[in-house]
Amino acid sequence: MKYGNSLFNDYENLDKFELHSRRYIGNKAKLTDWIMEIIRQETTGNETFIDVFSGTSIVAKEAMKTYKNIVLNDILISNNIAYQAFYDNVNWNSKKIIDIVNGYNTLNSKDIKENYFSKNFGGKFYEHDIAKLIGHIRQDIESRKNELNSKEYAILLTSLIYTIDRLANTVGHFDAYIKKPITKRPLNFRLIKTEDFAGAKIYKEDANKLVRKLKGDIAYIDPPYNSRQYSRFYHIYENLVQWQKPELFGVALKPEPENMSEYCTSRAKHAFKDLVENLDVKYLAVSYNNTYKSKSKSSANKIKYEEILEILNNVGETKVFETFYDVKGKIYQERLLITRK
Repeated sequence: MKYGNSLFNDYENLDKFELHSRRYIGNKAKLTDWIMEIIRQETTGNETFIDVFSGTSIVAKEAMKTYKNIVLNDILISNNIAYQAFYDNVNWNSKKIIDIVNGYNTLNSKDIKENYFSKNFGGKFYEHDIAKLIGHIRQDIESRKNELNSKEYAILLTSLIYTIDRLANTVGHFDAYIKKPITKRPLNFRLIKTEDFAGAKIYKEDANKLVRKLKGDIAYIDPPYNSRQYSRFYHIYENLVQWQKPELFGVALKPEPENMSEYCTSRAKHAFKDLVENLDVKYLAVSYNNTYKSKSKSSANKIKYEEILEILNNVGETKVFETFYDVKGKIYQERLLITRK
């Protein structure tokens, strides 16, 4: 059975994945316009925008319309490679990448051997033939690393993640898979739409350590607030990007823990206080969602709104803005706190 027959030639006219196309817990796609409108109204300066918990980088992308320099940071390796793919101002050969992807779209799963990805995730997180193709393509990208520059390599990896995101047998993350038969669907590898930006400064560091080296006009802060570690939620993408083929454990087939955030622990309040006190900026913009009222312990926020407000008021004058938004019929409240230091 062949998977995919979408051959193409001209990158500019391709049907490409937009930045917001990927599913990601807590992403601000529905709130970005509101967030940036308030920031523009309440702050001055357009030199440097610092986003130390960039996630999908949807807010940072919007900030690129206003600021000359954007700092993007996240401890997830899969997010860091995506920033390189979307924003690195590096020349890349679109014809070379298109030729490679055309090859991927003519692959026949029957001709592909079992591999690390299919043996571990086939029939669970992905339909088995799809898992064979994913593992084969990932290994092929690695084998081509010497013929690819850093941007080309990042584009192929990020495009792979975006391509398989909607094929995953999950509710949007990899804490568990759906225990039902998986419908066969084609892979149809598609490329991402790059957003090259000359002022992008990309990091993969502990946010609290990084801020001690930065200076800017404003820092946007949207850390994880509950106990659910993003490195565990997206362990398959982390595994796929690193491609070290580690031993896996448990029903969810996770590797040994890495890149764990203090913001998901009882030390969250201390970490947040340390962060805002050491940011050399004129303004802080903090996103806060009201999930601390959740009945689920894993969803309960590690820092309460009142604690956030107290910490911010100790470093400057704070204004609070709020809005409500709908996610699959549920109404959520979002607060944005703007502090002038």
